[in-house]
Amino acid sequence: MPIVRRQLFRALGAGALLAGPGWALLPTARAAKAYAVNRTDAQWKAQLTPQQYQVLRQAGTERPFSSPLNHEKRAGTFACAGCQQPLFSSNTKFDSGTGWPSFWQALPDAVDKKSDRSWGMVRDETLCARCGGHLGHVFDDGPKPTGLRYCMNGLALAFTVGAAPGA
Repeated sequence: MPIVRRQLFRALGAGALLAGPGWALLPTARAAKAYAVNRTDAQWKAQLTPQQYQVLRQAGTERPFSSPLNHEKRAGTFACAGCQQPLFSSNTKFDSGTGWPSFWQALPDAVDKKSDRSWGMVRDETLCARCGGHLGHVFDDGPKPTGLRYCMNGLALAFTVGAAPGA
């Protein structure tokens, strides 16, 4: 017996009422945050390489151990490759052994966090606070003093040599 769309919506609505606060686990539309830097897809594609576009704008992931920034040891600042927002100080970079540039702390107000339930797991996605570009994920298995591991895609970052911002 086919389900009429109206019946389906009624059943979902009743289920949400009966479930109480847990109904929020159902997928819902979420208002997108307004970022200071907004570009059209065409503008992003013109500015970024295809690989950067795939990571920054489509939440892709580069192959592990493929980024030269994974081995970067000089003093400087790691910024968003999309909008040049400073994100991480070289003072907080460490070798996590995971194959991606890793940091134990972001610069103040540089990144946003968003729950990511893709690939059958729950993770915290890290986004550039200025343009919303996907940078990678943050985990709670990092070193002291924060215990965090910001596992970033090198394609999402641009490195500038110079005095490293304070950590």
